[in-house]
Amino acid sequence: MPAGGVLRRVSPAALLSLALPLGGCEGVLNPMGAVGEAERTLIFTAVGLMLLVVVPVIVLTLWFAWHYRASNTRARYLPDFHHSTAIEITVWAVPCLIIAILGYITFETTHSLDPYRPLTTAEAGVVPDPAAANKPLEVEVVALDWKWLFIYPEQHVATINEVAFPVNRPVDFVITSDTVMNSFFIPQLGTQIYAMAGMKTQLHLIANKPGTYFGQSANFSGDGFSDMHFNAIATATPADFDTWLDHVRASGRALDAGAIAELEKPTIAVPATYFGSVEGNPFQAYIDKFMGKGEAMRDAMHGADAAPAGETMPGMSGHSGMGN
Repeated sequence: MPAGGVLRRVSPAALLSLALPLGGCEGVLNPMGAVGEAERTLIFTAVGLMLLVVVPVIVLTLWFAWHYRASNTRARYLPDFHHSTAIEITVWAVPCLIIAILGYITFETTHSLDPYRPLTTAEAGVVPDPAAANKPLEVEVVALDWKWLFIYPEQHVATINEVAFPVNRPVDFVITSDTVMNSFFIPQLGTQIYAMAGMKTQLHLIANKPGTYFGQSANFSGDGFSDMHFNAIATATPADFDTWLDHVRASGRALDAGAIAELEKPTIAVPATYFGSVEGNPFQAYIDKFMGKGEAMRDAMHGADAAPAGETMPGMSGHSGMGN
């Protein structure tokens, strides 16, 4: 087959293969919240500024190769050329200026999008509510093998692999892990942050459009990593969120010591599960048990006098270290 025919057959396939990885950027480049939009703007701005250097270099490289080809007798031959002040200023000043602009933009954006920094209604694109309905919703998150536990401390409910919140209401995620280091990430809403055993991290996000968004683990954590994802539901109204809460409460399950012992068993592709009540303070107990407090889970779940000294909750004896 002629070389031209081979190229015609290969080129479309090659171009398609180059485009396929872009599918992984769909969530980040299609944000549905103020934080995600700010991060997308930063990405586009940074790429655009860097292209101001990259594109001219590529274009000029091709132009020089064509213009100074051996067959072009009209090209000027200057064997004694060794310096040009204009070129020196251009090739140094333009990149330095771009680096300075990138540095300033990155510094400002990094601090304004600090995941620990609570979102204000103004920067989140939300009109302040006189009734304080936009008070941040606190959700406690625990990374388990291989699932996500969400606890609503004020609403006294919990879920597995499903989290919900009203649209246009800031959400304060407080995150830890009961196993190896993991990463909590909702691509269309913004920043990812690590979940670490014995430590507490925070992430403030907001959804400005209702919908169900894909959430995932962004840090390899073992056999079930690829199935460690969840649904993040942004309800259209606070009333819809209350309806969701009523549905969770109607499950009749309680997040107690027995339920936690079951959740700590490694499982893969766990469906959404609801707990209509929460016993004690399991989130703090998950942190305390990695801080040398052997009775933390027992005390948090049952009270200080619920069991003899030294007795631990079933399923906890193998978790005295920093994960498995």
